[in-house]
Amino acid sequence: MKPKSEQELADVVKASAAKGTRLQIRGGGSRARLGHGVTGELLDITGLKGVSLYEPGALTIVTAAGTPLETIEKTLAKEGQRLPFEPMDHRALYGTNGKSTIGGVVAANISGPRRIQAGACRDSLIGVRFVDGEGTIIKNGGRVMKNVTGYDLVKLMAGSHGTLGVLTEVAFKVLPMPEAGATVIIEGLDNDKAGAAMSAALTAPYDVNGAAHLPATADTAARTYVRVEGFEGSVKYRSGKLKDLLAGFGDVSIEADRARSDKMWHQIRDAEAVAAGKGDIWRISVKPSDGPKLANLLGREAQIQFDWGGGLVWACVPESTNVRDVMNGIEGHATLIRSDDATAKQLGVFQPEPASLAKISAGLRSRFDPHGILNPGRMG
Repeated sequence: MKPKSEQELADVVKASAAKGTRLQIRGGGSRARLGHGVTGELLDITGLKGVSLYEPGALTIVTAAGTPLETIEKTLAKEGQRLPFEPMDHRALYGTNGKSTIGGVVAANISGPRRIQAGACRDSLIGVRFVDGEGTIIKNGGRVMKNVTGYDLVKLMAGSHGTLGVLTEVAFKVLPMPEAGATVIIEGLDNDKAGAAMSAALTAPYDVNGAAHLPATADTAARTYVRVEGFEGSVKYRSGKLKDLLAGFGDVSIEADRARSDKMWHQIRDAEAVAAGKGDIWRISVKPSDGPKLANLLGREAQIQFDWGGGLVWACVPESTNVRDVMNGIEGHATLIRSDDATAKQLGVFQPEPASLAKISAGLRSRFDPHGILNPGRMG
């Protein structure tokens, strides 16, 4: 099923609820493998597309949920603007060919390296429209920043993976594209020293908006990356200061060419260092200081990438490895991104919730989707 309008989608969901027909919600298909075990009739939202409101002067954009992400990024780029949260492209990780939709980005709360400065996807989201599990159209938030009220459902829908409602429209605040950007690169650090270097950069007064580390492999040396963006003179000054600050950690250089710097961060954003690995891929959120410790526990067989100053660890590990057990008391959330179906069924895709939180989650699902028809099996 591929509805062409919000009302048509609402009618489909209402009819499905009456029949007890389960629905598998699908956007562009770029993350089709997340949520093994999802069952139901395919509901394709890509028929809902198009930018309905864009006010560059007000820094806001409103778009249908099925609009391709690349369409929105091109629209914003024409006015020298961008989405603040740098959403990643999952196709390399999942081996898919689809195109991300903005509704899928919101549903999974996709956020890239700039999250350490700009916040997550949900922090830029100012309004949503969606259809709940009974076919009711619900609006929450605003279409422009000055009219925003009631953030609760806006925040709730971001990261709900389509289990509370089918998004039909989303509204964002956007930001100007910076004039310049540069990356400070440190060569040859081990995980612990890289963690210390990223911490030093992030706590310095130089407005860092990217801090990542790629450990050494059989083919490549270890590299640590720190990014600054803004006006050209400011970027030159801040990257120079960071080079001086980090000189004690090792061999430091500055990549001042914007195109080459951006290419590095696209590769980091899309976790390309682990995407090509053979094995299961996990996405693990921990305290930045625990990132190196986790990498050491995972051992030499794991291919690792650090982002968010060490707070986000991407890991490609031998098949069937239970990373949650390996964490051995390290607090965090481990999501199984890529594996075979048997491993996903055995370990579960998402981090198990504490009993109190699981009770709240179940209560929300029963309120928004009382018939249990929206993406059943997606989040357990």
